[in-house]
Amino acid sequence: MYAVAVVGNCGLLYLIFFEDSLHRSMYYFLAMLSLTDLVMCTASIPKTLCVFWFYLKEISFSDCLVQMFFIHSFTAMESGVLMLMALDRYVAICYPLHYSTILTNPVIAKAGLATFLRAVVLIIPLIFITKQLPYCRGNVIHHTYCDQLSVAKISCGNIKVNVVYGLMIALLIGGFDILCITVSYTMILRAVVSLSSADARQKAFSTCTAHICAIIFSYGPAFFCFFLNRFGSHVIHPSCLIIVANIYLLLPPTMNPVVYGVKTKQIRDCVIRILSWSKDPKSHSM
Repeated sequence: MYAVAVVGNCGLLYLIFFEDSLHRSMYYFLAMLSLTDLVMCTASIPKTLCVFWFYLKEISFSDCLVQMFFIHSFTAMESGVLMLMALDRYVAICYPLHYSTILTNPVIAKAGLATFLRAVVLIIPLIFITKQLPYCRGNVIHHTYCDQLSVAKISCGNIKVNVVYGLMIALLIGGFDILCITVSYTMILRAVVSLSSADARQKAFSTCTAHICAIIFSYGPAFFCFFLNRFGSHVIHPSCLIIVANIYLLLPPTMNPVVYGVKTKQIRDCVIRILSWSKDPKSHSM
């Protein structure tokens, strides 16, 4: 899954960077999602593979905090990018004539920067809170990567602040983004239903299919993991929680390139053209 995630997302970034036909806001947001997915899974999976393949279970406390920062920051950023992509679809379907004038390159860059800064500003205090905790209950983290709650649990101090602040971040970021996505798709649904042509309705819905799949792949495991950690940790075996947490970091980066490659005609056409060129470069040049 990690290999598919790396190859797929690097392939998407390559296509979006070099193909002029993909230089549009929808694909710029997709590039942000691919870059976010790459960092998110690369921050955790290589170390996890070292644990299982080479039995390299040690990590320094500073490296653990760095890993924790990247994992939590980029999972938060992924939620924000999915929200931006929903707004992009809303503008494209509800205001098609003003699409290119509303979502200009500077606007897209500012939106991406704001999403990144929001994640960093909210996650940095969590890292400092975790760093300040006293640790005297051993040094074994019952996880395959440095999850904030797993690290805090080996502390002998009061971790109530960690739990409350972590919950607040989840509600602020997840709650706000889900609200924006829900409102956007409600407006999209109203606009699509009002279309008189069945073909136009089908085309409008088809442009949203890949994004809806990305939302399901991202928020589905996220909600499952969040509620299991908070409310099901005494019922479900810890190994199951760890498996779900790893799926949460692996499933979106693995599936997003596949879904967008299959469902998006422009990307599919670019891939077919590159593959046909690689098979017969002489005929392509002629």
